[in-house]
Amino acid sequence: MGIIKQPRPVLLLIAAFSSSEEILQAGKQHMIQDFGPIWQESPTFRFDEFTLYYEKEMGKILFKRFWAFETLINPGTLSTIKRRTNQREIEIAEKFKTGGSVPRPLNLDPGYIDLGKLILASTKDHSHRIYLNDGIFAETTLIYTKKHWQTLAWTYPDYQSNEYHQFFDKCRNYLCQKYQTPSEMERNNGF
Repeated sequence: MGIIKQPRPVLLLIAAFSSSEEILQAGKQHMIQDFGPIWQESPTFRFDEFTLYYEKEMGKILFKRFWAFETLINPGTLSTIKRRTNQREIEIAEKFKTGGSVPRPLNLDPGYIDLGKLILASTKDHSHRIYLNDGIFAETTLIYTKKHWQTLAWTYPDYQSNEYHQFFDKCRNYLCQKYQTPSEMERNNGF
């Protein structure tokens, strides 16, 4: 019988996209209120270059950023975090009513990075997703192996980009610093 252990804390990562810088900033302030200081903010990426899926509800030109938070979290709290970000999306939509042309002005997608993977939360089920609780699922979006991020069959096109991976490398390095013994841990776990 295996011994049950508490998981290591992980790095909270929130992907945010919108057609408006003002709305991204409002979302950022809400996330800081909810989850504490941001350790690192990614560069701004053009999200609409990867998909047209959100065009009808969010607009044609979409900008995306990632926020990585200073305080590590228990990975078991991901469903609670996803429910909170969903609530914040509703609040921001109410505050920034756009006359119906953009019914969803902000998308907030939480996830986390540990040494071996990047996990994203979702409200949608699929064959590769695992149910957490309270209507929230999770998927492994990327795995870290042989010193680089590896995509999977279901990895979103934007998460396959080298620019994202460069930011995720910084996040993973920060996590290693927080753990304080990365080289020993990596040798033992094959990362």
